Amino acid sequence: MRSSNPVFSRRGFSRDNGYAGFGTQQPQAGGPAGGTQTQQGNPYATAGQQAPANPYATNPYAQQDLQYGAPQAPVTTAGRMTMDDVVMRTATTLGTLLVTAALAWALLPVDDANIGKSYGIAIGAGLIAMVLGLVQAFKRKASPALILTYAALEGVFLGVVSSVVDNRIADGAAMQAVLGTMAVFAGVLIAYKAGWIRVNRRFYGFVMAAAMGFLLLTAVNLLFMVFGGGDGLGFRSGGLGIVFGIVGILLGACFLALDFKQVEDGIAYGAPKEEAWLAAFGLTMTLVWIYLEFLRLIAILQGND
Repeated sequence: MRSSNPVFSRRGFSRDNGYAGFGTQQPQAGGPAGGTQTQQGNPYATAGQQAPANPYATNPYAQQDLQYGAPQAPVTTAGRMTMDDVVMRTATTLGTLLVTAALAWALLPVDDANIGKSYGIAIGAGLIAMVLGLVQAFKRKASPALILTYAALEGVFLGVVSSVVDNRIADGAAMQAVLGTMAVFAGVLIAYKAGWIRVNRRFYGFVMAAAMGFLLLTAVNLLFMVFGGGDGLGFRSGGLGIVFGIVGILLGACFLALDFKQVEDGIAYGAPKEEAWLAAFGLTMTLVWIYLEFLRLIAILQGND
Protein backbone atom coordinates (compact mmCIF):
# COMPACT_ATOMS: atom_id res chain seq x y z
CA MET A 1 0.00 0.00 0.00
CA ARG A 2 1.32 3.40 -0.91
CA SER A 3 0.23 6.94 -0.43
CA SER A 4 -2.70 8.14 -2.45
CA ASN A 5 -2.66 11.47 -4.20
CA PRO A 6 -2.94 12.81 -7.74
CA VAL A 7 0.82 12.64 -8.31
CA PHE A 8 2.26 9.48 -6.84
CA SER A 9 1.79 5.85 -7.85
CA ARG A 10 0.30 3.24 -5.58
CA ARG A 11 1.85 0.08 -4.27
CA GLY A 12 -1.58 -1.54 -4.06
CA PHE A 13 -2.37 -1.18 -7.75
CA SER A 14 -0.23 -3.16 -10.18
CA ARG A 15 -0.46 -2.88 -13.91
CA ASP A 16 1.10 -6.32 -14.13
CA ASN A 17 -2.21 -7.95 -13.28
CA GLY A 18 -4.59 -5.09 -13.88
CA TYR A 19 -5.83 -4.24 -10.40
CA ALA A 20 -4.79 -4.50 -6.78
CA GLY A 21 -1.62 -6.45 -7.41
CA PHE A 22 -0.27 -6.70 -3.86
CA GLY A 23 2.82 -8.64 -4.91
CA THR A 24 1.44 -10.67 -7.78
CA GLN A 25 4.82 -12.09 -8.67
CA GLN A 26 4.42 -14.52 -5.78
CA PRO A 27 3.08 -18.00 -6.57
CA GLN A 28 -0.52 -18.69 -5.70
CA ALA A 29 -1.42 -20.75 -2.69
CA GLY A 30 -3.13 -24.03 -3.16
CA GLY A 31 -0.29 -25.99 -4.77
CA PRO A 32 0.75 -29.53 -3.93
CA ALA A 33 0.02 -30.81 -0.48
CA GLY A 34 2.71 -29.96 2.01
CA GLY A 35 4.07 -27.14 -0.15
CA THR A 36 5.25 -23.85 1.24
CA GLN A 37 3.95 -21.55 -1.45
CA THR A 38 2.56 -18.24 -0.30
CA GLN A 39 -0.70 -16.67 -1.32
CA GLN A 40 -0.55 -14.94 -4.68
CA GLY A 41 -1.36 -11.27 -4.33
CA ASN A 42 -0.58 -11.04 -0.61
CA PRO A 43 2.83 -9.45 0.02
CA TYR A 44 2.54 -10.00 3.76
CA ALA A 45 2.07 -13.77 3.78
CA THR A 46 5.20 -15.57 4.97
CA ALA A 47 6.51 -18.87 3.67
CA GLY A 48 4.46 -21.76 4.99
CA GLN A 49 1.51 -19.53 5.89
CA GLN A 50 -1.76 -20.59 4.32
CA ALA A 51 -3.22 -17.26 3.28
CA PRO A 52 -6.86 -16.72 2.30
CA ALA A 53 -7.93 -16.72 -1.30
CA ASN A 54 -7.20 -13.55 -3.22
CA PRO A 55 -10.25 -12.46 -5.25
CA TYR A 56 -7.99 -10.41 -7.53
CA ALA A 57 -5.61 -13.23 -8.43
CA THR A 58 -7.49 -15.52 -10.83
CA ASN A 59 -9.35 -12.98 -12.94
CA PRO A 60 -8.32 -9.48 -11.88
CA TYR A 61 -10.56 -7.77 -14.43
CA ALA A 62 -13.89 -9.53 -14.18
CA GLN A 63 -13.84 -10.96 -10.69
CA GLN A 64 -13.23 -7.62 -9.02
CA ASP A 65 -16.26 -6.21 -10.80
CA LEU A 66 -18.47 -9.14 -9.81
CA GLN A 67 -17.11 -9.81 -6.34
CA TYR A 68 -16.67 -6.34 -4.88
CA GLY A 69 -15.20 -6.10 -1.44
CA ALA A 70 -11.97 -6.85 0.38
CA PRO A 71 -10.75 -10.40 0.98
CA GLN A 72 -11.05 -12.06 4.34
CA ALA A 73 -8.44 -10.87 6.81
CA PRO A 74 -5.78 -13.31 8.03
CA VAL A 75 -6.44 -15.03 11.33
CA THR A 76 -3.18 -13.85 12.87
CA THR A 77 -3.41 -10.13 13.60
CA ALA A 78 -0.41 -9.56 15.88
CA GLY A 79 1.73 -6.80 14.44
CA ARG A 80 -0.76 -6.19 11.65
CA MET A 81 -2.38 -2.93 10.64
CA THR A 82 -5.85 -2.30 12.04
CA MET A 83 -8.42 0.40 11.43
CA ASP A 84 -7.60 1.87 14.83
CA ASP A 85 -3.97 2.22 13.73
CA VAL A 86 -5.01 4.06 10.58
CA VAL A 87 -7.34 6.38 12.50
CA MET A 88 -4.72 7.19 15.14
CA ARG A 89 -1.93 7.82 12.62
CA THR A 90 -4.20 9.95 10.46
CA ALA A 91 -5.34 11.96 13.48
CA THR A 92 -1.70 12.50 14.48
CA THR A 93 -0.69 13.64 11.00
CA LEU A 94 -3.68 15.93 10.53
CA GLY A 95 -3.32 17.25 14.08
CA THR A 96 0.29 18.21 13.38
CA LEU A 97 -0.78 19.96 10.18
CA LEU A 98 -3.56 21.88 11.94
CA VAL A 99 -1.31 23.04 14.79
CA THR A 100 1.36 24.43 12.48
CA ALA A 101 -1.31 25.98 10.23
CA ALA A 102 -2.81 27.78 13.22
CA LEU A 103 0.63 28.97 14.34
CA ALA A 104 1.46 30.23 10.86
CA TRP A 105 -1.87 32.05 10.68
CA ALA A 106 -1.22 33.74 14.03
CA LEU A 107 2.52 34.44 13.74
CA LEU A 108 2.91 35.30 10.05
CA PRO A 109 0.83 38.42 9.36
CA VAL A 110 -0.38 39.12 5.84
CA ASP A 111 -0.76 42.88 6.02
CA ASP A 112 0.86 45.06 3.38
CA ALA A 113 4.06 45.46 5.37
CA ASN A 114 4.63 41.74 6.05
CA ILE A 115 2.88 39.82 3.30
CA GLY A 116 6.05 39.45 1.22
CA LYS A 117 7.97 37.86 4.09
CA SER A 118 5.05 35.61 5.02
CA TYR A 119 4.64 34.53 1.42
CA GLY A 120 8.33 33.69 1.21
CA ILE A 121 8.19 31.52 4.31
CA ALA A 122 5.04 29.79 3.06
CA ILE A 123 6.49 29.06 -0.37
CA GLY A 124 9.72 27.76 1.17
CA ALA A 125 7.78 25.49 3.54
CA GLY A 126 5.57 24.28 0.70
CA LEU A 127 8.54 23.43 -1.53
CA ILE A 128 10.31 21.53 1.24
CA ALA A 129 7.08 19.69 2.04
CA MET A 130 6.74 18.72 -1.62
CA VAL A 131 10.28 17.33 -1.66
CA LEU A 132 9.66 15.37 1.54
CA GLY A 133 6.42 14.04 0.07
CA LEU A 134 8.28 12.83 -3.01
CA VAL A 135 10.96 11.20 -0.86
CA GLN A 136 8.36 9.34 1.20
CA ALA A 137 6.41 8.37 -1.91
CA PHE A 138 9.42 6.55 -3.33
CA LYS A 139 10.54 4.97 -0.06
CA ARG A 140 9.72 1.30 0.40
CA LYS A 141 8.85 1.80 4.07
CA ALA A 142 7.02 4.47 5.99
CA SER A 143 9.09 7.01 7.91
CA PRO A 144 6.92 8.54 10.68
CA ALA A 145 9.41 11.38 11.27
CA LEU A 146 9.42 12.23 7.57
CA ILE A 147 5.63 12.12 7.34
CA LEU A 148 5.14 14.31 10.41
CA THR A 149 7.73 16.80 9.15
CA TYR A 150 5.90 16.93 5.85
CA ALA A 151 2.62 17.57 7.69
CA ALA A 152 4.18 20.34 9.80
CA LEU A 153 5.61 22.18 6.80
CA GLU A 154 2.45 21.68 4.78
CA GLY A 155 0.58 23.23 7.68
CA VAL A 156 2.76 26.34 7.54
CA PHE A 157 2.03 26.70 3.83
CA LEU A 158 -1.72 26.19 4.31
CA GLY A 159 -1.83 28.57 7.26
CA VAL A 160 -0.38 31.48 5.32
CA VAL A 161 -2.36 30.80 2.14
CA SER A 162 -5.59 30.45 4.13
CA SER A 163 -4.87 33.68 6.00
CA VAL A 164 -4.27 35.56 2.75
CA VAL A 165 -7.49 34.31 1.17
CA ASP A 166 -9.55 34.77 4.32
CA ASN A 167 -8.31 38.25 5.21
CA ARG A 168 -7.68 39.79 1.81
CA ILE A 169 -9.98 38.07 -0.70
CA ALA A 170 -12.96 36.22 0.79
CA ASP A 171 -13.91 36.62 4.43
CA GLY A 172 -14.62 33.24 6.06
CA ALA A 173 -13.22 31.26 3.13
CA ALA A 174 -10.96 29.09 5.29
CA MET A 175 -13.79 27.81 7.49
CA GLN A 176 -16.00 27.23 4.46
CA ALA A 177 -13.20 25.24 2.82
CA VAL A 178 -12.74 23.16 5.97
CA LEU A 179 -16.47 22.40 6.12
CA GLY A 180 -16.51 21.56 2.43
CA THR A 181 -13.56 19.18 2.82
CA MET A 182 -15.22 17.46 5.77
CA ALA A 183 -18.45 17.12 3.81
CA VAL A 184 -16.64 15.53 0.85
CA PHE A 185 -14.78 13.14 3.16
CA ALA A 186 -17.99 12.07 4.91
CA GLY A 187 -19.91 11.78 1.65
CA VAL A 188 -17.28 9.63 -0.06
CA LEU A 189 -16.90 7.43 3.02
CA ILE A 190 -20.66 6.82 3.20
CA ALA A 191 -20.88 6.15 -0.53
CA TYR A 192 -17.91 3.79 -0.38
CA LYS A 193 -19.22 1.80 2.60
CA ALA A 194 -22.66 1.60 1.00
CA GLY A 195 -21.16 0.19 -2.19
CA TRP A 196 -22.25 3.11 -4.37
CA ILE A 197 -18.64 3.64 -5.45
CA ARG A 198 -17.07 0.60 -7.11
CA VAL A 199 -13.30 0.89 -6.89
CA ASN A 200 -12.13 -1.42 -9.65
CA ARG A 201 -9.46 -1.35 -12.33
CA ARG A 202 -11.51 0.85 -14.67
CA PHE A 203 -12.19 3.33 -11.91
CA TYR A 204 -8.51 3.49 -11.04
CA GLY A 205 -7.46 3.95 -14.65
CA PHE A 206 -10.01 6.69 -15.25
CA VAL A 207 -9.03 8.60 -12.11
CA MET A 208 -5.31 8.43 -12.86
CA ALA A 209 -5.81 9.53 -16.46
CA ALA A 210 -8.03 12.42 -15.38
CA ALA A 211 -5.55 13.46 -12.69
CA MET A 212 -2.64 13.45 -15.14
CA GLY A 213 -4.65 15.62 -17.52
CA PHE A 214 -5.58 17.96 -14.69
CA LEU A 215 -1.97 18.34 -13.57
CA LEU A 216 -0.79 18.85 -17.13
CA LEU A 217 -3.29 21.67 -17.66
CA THR A 218 -2.26 23.18 -14.34
CA ALA A 219 1.41 23.11 -15.35
CA VAL A 220 0.66 24.65 -18.76
CA ASN A 221 -1.44 27.37 -17.13
CA LEU A 222 1.41 28.10 -14.70
CA LEU A 223 3.86 28.48 -17.58
CA PHE A 224 1.52 30.92 -19.34
CA MET A 225 1.17 32.87 -16.09
CA VAL A 226 4.96 33.09 -15.63
CA PHE A 227 5.82 34.05 -19.20
CA GLY A 228 2.63 35.73 -20.34
CA GLY A 229 1.40 37.35 -17.16
CA GLY A 230 -2.17 37.58 -15.94
CA ASP A 231 -4.14 34.41 -15.28
CA GLY A 232 -2.55 32.33 -18.01
CA LEU A 233 -5.22 30.26 -19.71
CA GLY A 234 -7.89 31.42 -17.27
CA PHE A 235 -8.03 28.31 -15.08
CA ARG A 236 -7.71 30.34 -11.89
CA SER A 237 -10.52 32.86 -12.30
CA GLY A 238 -13.92 33.39 -13.88
CA GLY A 239 -16.23 30.70 -15.18
CA LEU A 240 -13.41 28.47 -16.41
CA GLY A 241 -11.74 28.70 -13.03
CA ILE A 242 -14.97 27.63 -11.31
CA VAL A 243 -15.30 24.60 -13.59
CA PHE A 244 -11.64 23.74 -13.05
CA GLY A 245 -12.09 23.99 -9.27
CA ILE A 246 -15.13 21.70 -9.29
CA VAL A 247 -13.22 19.15 -11.37
CA GLY A 248 -10.35 19.34 -8.88
CA ILE A 249 -12.69 18.65 -5.96
CA LEU A 250 -14.28 15.71 -7.79
CA LEU A 251 -10.84 14.27 -8.51
CA GLY A 252 -9.94 14.61 -4.84
CA ALA A 253 -13.13 12.74 -3.93
CA CYS A 254 -12.15 9.94 -6.33
CA PHE A 255 -8.73 9.69 -4.72
CA LEU A 256 -10.39 9.43 -1.33
CA ALA A 257 -12.24 6.36 -2.60
CA LEU A 258 -8.92 4.88 -3.73
CA ASP A 259 -7.47 5.66 -0.29
CA PHE A 260 -10.35 3.88 1.43
CA LYS A 261 -9.94 0.85 -0.81
CA GLN A 262 -6.23 0.64 -0.07
CA VAL A 263 -6.82 0.86 3.66
CA GLU A 264 -9.47 -1.86 3.45
CA ASP A 265 -7.26 -4.14 1.39
CA GLY A 266 -4.21 -3.51 3.56
CA ILE A 267 -6.13 -4.56 6.67
CA ALA A 268 -7.66 -7.56 4.93
CA TYR A 269 -4.30 -8.79 3.62
CA GLY A 270 -2.62 -8.33 6.98
CA ALA A 271 -0.35 -5.39 6.15
CA PRO A 272 2.34 -4.62 8.75
CA LYS A 273 1.36 -2.13 11.41
CA GLU A 274 3.74 0.55 10.13
CA GLU A 275 1.80 0.67 6.86
CA ALA A 276 -0.81 2.70 8.78
CA TRP A 277 1.58 5.66 8.47
CA LEU A 278 1.43 5.36 4.68
CA ALA A 279 -2.36 5.31 4.85
CA ALA A 280 -2.30 8.45 7.00
CA PHE A 281 0.17 10.09 4.60
CA GLY A 282 -2.03 9.38 1.60
CA LEU A 283 -5.22 10.55 3.28
CA THR A 284 -3.53 13.75 4.45
CA MET A 285 -2.28 14.59 0.96
CA THR A 286 -5.70 13.96 -0.56
CA LEU A 287 -7.47 16.10 2.04
CA VAL A 288 -4.97 18.92 1.49
CA TRP A 289 -5.68 18.71 -2.24
CA ILE A 290 -9.44 18.96 -1.66
CA TYR A 291 -9.06 21.82 0.84
CA LEU A 292 -6.93 23.90 -1.53
CA GLU A 293 -9.39 23.40 -4.39
CA PHE A 294 -12.27 24.45 -2.13
CA LEU A 295 -10.31 27.48 -0.96
CA ARG A 296 -9.57 28.58 -4.51
CA LEU A 297 -13.14 27.93 -5.66
CA ILE A 298 -14.60 29.97 -2.77
CA ALA A 299 -12.17 32.81 -3.50
CA ILE A 300 -13.29 32.88 -7.15
CA LEU A 301 -16.98 32.76 -6.27
CA GLN A 302 -16.80 35.51 -3.64
CA GLY A 303 -14.44 37.55 -5.77
CA ASN A 304 -17.05 37.62 -8.53
CA ASP A 305 -19.75 38.97 -6.23
